[in-house]
Amino acid sequence: MAHIWQGLKSGEWLTATRARSYSLMLLGFCVIATLAWIALSDSLLDRNGKPLGTDFSNVYAAGKLTWQGRAADAYEPALQHAAEKAVFGGREVPFFGWHYPPFFFAIAFAVAAFSYAWGLAIWIASSFAAYLLVNRTILPRPETLLVTAAFPATFVNIGHGQNGFLTAALLGGALHLLDRRPWLAGVLIGCLAYKPQFGVLIPIALLAGTRWRTIGTATGTVAALIALSLLTLGGDVWHAFADSLKFTQGVVLEQGDTGWEKIQSIFSALRMWGATVHTAYAVQIALGLALAASIAWLWQSDAAFELKAAALATGSLLATPYVLDYDLVVLAVAIVYFTRHGLKSGFGSFEISLLGAAWAVPLLSRGVAGVTGIPLALLVLLALHSFIVRRALLGDATSAVTPDAIAQV
Repeated sequence: MAHIWQGLKSGEWLTATRARSYSLMLLGFCVIATLAWIALSDSLLDRNGKPLGTDFSNVYAAGKLTWQGRAADAYEPALQHAAEKAVFGGREVPFFGWHYPPFFFAIAFAVAAFSYAWGLAIWIASSFAAYLLVNRTILPRPETLLVTAAFPATFVNIGHGQNGFLTAALLGGALHLLDRRPWLAGVLIGCLAYKPQFGVLIPIALLAGTRWRTIGTATGTVAALIALSLLTLGGDVWHAFADSLKFTQGVVLEQGDTGWEKIQSIFSALRMWGATVHTAYAVQIALGLALAASIAWLWQSDAAFELKAAALATGSLLATPYVLDYDLVVLAVAIVYFTRHGLKSGFGSFEISLLGAAWAVPLLSRGVAGVTGIPLALLVLLALHSFIVRRALLGDATSAVTPDAIAQV
């Protein structure tokens, strides 16, 4: 037992060879499983009667409605569901709601210009490429592409046809460009407004860091996106979006129709355990305030930028009550930034093992929560954020572990 504890503390168990082997094995298994799942499908419906790319069907259907001049209908569940069924020749398919701000119709409009299969393939391939490029740019090592490609959250995201790759690419790209091209970083942050729940802590970080140019361009980008959507789609679509928020909050989030095990927030964990909505919100708000304080302190401090970036990524995932397991793709941004800092300054006790746990947790989070009620991803996110802040507080005093093996990961 002492040997195991020491191995976890030092991280010596995670050698470069093992990291590559684990990545290759998981990547190979998931590629084969994905191809088999596609091969066993029937006219774009899988063996469970769900569309290939499941959630992508709501994007594609919303795009078709936009082509028909009926974008606002996407916010009406009955009409959106009818549009989704029409995509598959009128066959019965599960309902996947459209909850995005109107400027995300641009993506839906673009993919709906193709057949469903080609639209899905283009969406996944292009966003995945952006995700890989950003992470490889942040941590320019040959191993980065393999480890980030095999990151289990990528397969969850691909299976759902979701936008985790885009979210991670926008956040990671903005952080990478913040000092180099602050105005371009602002544009990327502005585009990230398509997932407004992930933007709670970003303004706090930018204000604490006095990043005025980025704040200005981010604000201008959001204003431009809103104006463009009003110009192209009209004002009714924004009224429909506002009216749909009650449904999204009440049915999707508070009642847990999505599935508590899929949502990785402290709000969802408490609701899964039987807490009232008010109690769950109170704890979520308390956590959000603590996260905001940690981000404000960190971003106005002289801590390494890698720690600021990693903390913002983990904090953004923790601060929202509505974060699903495919959103954990954003966790890759925190992992690569924290790894980059460790490679330069050394790793503290348990940091390497915690990074390994963070990499693996999207593979297990939904299943473990569904069977045991333990929110594994939430616990790992809390631990990783705490370790990042602790590292900033103590500086290089924690940098006691510098094994050569992990230096290649």
